[in-house]
Amino acid sequence: MRKTAMTPQTAKIPTQLGPKEAVESRDSVVAGPGGVPVEAPVAGPGGAPGEAEHVIAGAGPTLRPGERPTVRLRDAGPDDPPRYAPEWLELREGADAAARAAELLDPLRIRLANLPGKAGIVVHDLGCGTGSMGRWLAPRLDGAQHWILHDRDPYLLHFAAVTSPRSSADGSRVSAETRRADVGRLTPDALAGASLVTASALLDVLTREEIDTLAAACTGAGCPALLTLSVAGRVEFTPSHPLDTELAEAFNAHQRRDGLLGPDAVNAACEAFSERGATVRLHPSAWRLGAAESELTAQWLRGWVGAAVEERPELRERAERYLRERLAACEAGELRVVVHHSDLLALSRPTGGAS
Repeated sequence: MRKTAMTPQTAKIPTQLGPKEAVESRDSVVAGPGGVPVEAPVAGPGGAPGEAEHVIAGAGPTLRPGERPTVRLRDAGPDDPPRYAPEWLELREGADAAARAAELLDPLRIRLANLPGKAGIVVHDLGCGTGSMGRWLAPRLDGAQHWILHDRDPYLLHFAAVTSPRSSADGSRVSAETRRADVGRLTPDALAGASLVTASALLDVLTREEIDTLAAACTGAGCPALLTLSVAGRVEFTPSHPLDTELAEAFNAHQRRDGLLGPDAVNAACEAFSERGATVRLHPSAWRLGAAESELTAQWLRGWVGAAVEERPELRERAERYLRERLAACEAGELRVVVHHSDLLALSRPTGGAS
């Protein structure tokens, strides 16, 4: 654990990654659309070089032999490779910020305002990546805040800390510290003193057991959880294409490999928190991608199609033609995509006298 002084907020990732671990991460397994782990560099659909060969590390679906496709929020060795490419996280940050459900913030503010004491709030951000959740949420909440940023990648932790906001909505101080640790064995004791748990694009890369562990930790500590941008399993294209539905079904099947919940994760989380006495609220949080988001759309498309073909290799030939057509439409500013996600707010029964 280390405390980090705040510097002026920025969301621009440096050209040079800096730490040795970050340089190595470019050739490591990282996470793509919806958190799908991948190995860089990514080839075209079905593993063949082509339209997808320039995909940012993190937006494609290729796994190492025998690799389990999960964020591994559990015990891991110090040399276990990072899974999130900073370039992918930077590219999606604007769409994530626009999609998150601001409608869930009022009930969260009410809960936080009723916490005992006036010393400020403590937020645990799980799998924080480059810190986009903090940059979005901290300026929307009043009062002093201390963020505890959890991730496995030391470079991402450094970046998240130095770009953390310095002030809240009312001008109160925001501070941050980092923890390079896995959170799969999260317990109520680990959340002692926490006011809030947050995460983005996390639930759909967990198993049911891991979601149960997360829910048990939060409810056991009486701590609310704001879990955003979980893949919902639905994509809408304008204009539509005859292959859209088949590729979507294959992608969803890919996300459910090896016991992961993929698009079923939000319902599983609702059940897990509700069974433990929490009040759960859901709200849609779709990416709405148009001409202004063409770079993100192109990278997302490569990963989405690649995952579908990895799941169903017989789609390869048709998928390659599909991808070429879609990328051309994207470059021309003629493609619109709605990628559906869900945000979840779980208000656990408070402990320690909170109301």
